[in-house]
Amino acid sequence: MASNLIVARGGVQHVPPISLAFWRWAIVFLILILLNYKSILKNFKYLKKEYKKLFFLGSMGCGVCGAFPFLAGQTTTVTNMGIIYTSSPIFIILISAFFFKEKLSKIQLLGLAFCFLGVISIIIKGDINLLIGLEFTIGDLWMLGAAIGWALYAVFLLNWRSKFSLFSRFTIIAFFGALSLLPFSLIENIFIQQVVFNEKFYFWSIFAAISPGIIAFSLYAQTQKYLGASITGFTLYLFTVYGAFYGIFLFGEELQSYHYYGALLVFLGMFFVRKTIKKIN
Repeated sequence: MASNLIVARGGVQHVPPISLAFWRWAIVFLILILLNYKSILKNFKYLKKEYKKLFFLGSMGCGVCGAFPFLAGQTTTVTNMGIIYTSSPIFIILISAFFFKEKLSKIQLLGLAFCFLGVISIIIKGDINLLIGLEFTIGDLWMLGAAIGWALYAVFLLNWRSKFSLFSRFTIIAFFGALSLLPFSLIENIFIQQVVFNEKFYFWSIFAAISPGIIAFSLYAQTQKYLGASITGFTLYLFTVYGAFYGIFLFGEELQSYHYYGALLVFLGMFFVRKTIKKIN
């Protein structure tokens, strides 16, 4: 999944970000529909009942989480994107508590506070004056929005039951994700930047569709099925490791002191949250 950060920095240099997100999910749908059309047709009668929920999942998991990281990659670093995206488990826990009445302990709240402070320290680059003056890198805020979008997707994907199989459901979600991105992609093409259909477009679109698309989403959904939303959300903390690795070795980025402080606070916070969940389980 962290390979999406490579696309967010490298792909957007050659393909407009929203269009890249649209074509990514359009390709995902075209691949999956060839493999799952029989199952979908067999259970097509359930689509009328579930289409609103599936559209919401598509717009969050594929729309918001598809376009926002690519928009972020234009103005922020892979390292920042990786660390900020790790705030998603915070929102998973909060959304689960708000919508599905999962109780939060005092230790969990303390952990969430540490995570929040860690993410904020990355966004303001360790400079309190940026917070006071509300001067943020727009890419960091796009990435924070992506983290919230993923949290909404993960929680409701788990709690909304479906008559469709895992891959059939994912196929329909990909379709609605591409559909939610289509009007914004058209606006981008008309008023901002047109897509050039060349080798680089095909490479980045197909790579984004397969690696952080079909493979990552399928594995995440399968893992969440067994471990639940909150515990599976912890896997996103590997983003800090892979994000830093990709940033340093592929894009020549450097780790700054605020990266260390922010990451330390995030991991300390998740230590408390994870410790509490272990006790519950």
